[in-house]
Amino acid sequence: MKKGLLLLGMFLMLVSCGEYQKVLKSAEPGEKYALAEKLYNEAQAENSKSKYRKALRLFEQIVPQYRGKPQGEKLTFLFANTYYQLGDHYLAGYQFERFTQSYPNSERIEEAAFKSAKSYYELSPRYDLDQTETVKAIDELQKYIVTYPEGENIQEANQLATELRVKLEKKAYEIAKQYHHTENYKSAIVAFTNFINEYPGSPFREAAFYHRFDSAYQLAINSYQYLQKERLTEAQGFYNNYIRFYSEGSPYYNQIQASNLDLETRLQNF
Repeated sequence: MKKGLLLLGMFLMLVSCGEYQKVLKSAEPGEKYALAEKLYNEAQAENSKSKYRKALRLFEQIVPQYRGKPQGEKLTFLFANTYYQLGDHYLAGYQFERFTQSYPNSERIEEAAFKSAKSYYELSPRYDLDQTETVKAIDELQKYIVTYPEGENIQEANQLATELRVKLEKKAYEIAKQYHHTENYKSAIVAFTNFINEYPGSPFREAAFYHRFDSAYQLAINSYQYLQKERLTEAQGFYNNYIRFYSEGSPYYNQIQASNLDLETRLQNF
């Protein structure tokens, strides 16, 4: 009995594959459309990557033929979403973006806009690599947030955008921190100052204030005697900036107090 069912299953699979190959080679777009939609629906129900891939091959052949026709809107969305379900984020983002431009009045416009933005989010690399894709993703998410402030995906869009902004902030912070660690203190002071001005709400802000002070302090105490007073005074200004925003109990408070005590002692000697 089991052997018979297995043979039947294999037979049906061969027939199915034969039908698919026949339609794939057919010159009739209607047949391809019907089979592609059938495979797409089965792929969704079964979460089948193989059926999504089969549907995609058919979609690729017929999408250009249906542009401007009544079926074009639905077909273009299914085409983009197939890329999305297969994890091809670059092409999914591009195709959803084309959909939103071609069918601005579609009932699925919000879903397409969000999936386009999320596709670009998925392309964002780790923070220490080039962040061109991250900037693109933030722009797309921001478009969605502004266009659909009450949208179904607004909460997730805000979370994703925040995550990407923090990634950009971390990259900028780490660049400044690298100047500090390699004792390039002048560049570190400039980089941390720029960071503080550009990212006022960053979770790295306190660390930036501290490391800017420490860069100025280290630069001053390691300078020639005739440069020390001016540089110590500048460091003291950065200490005051830190204290204005952060008080006892902050992670760098004890360290900065100890350094400032030495700084004041040195200034009294001039």
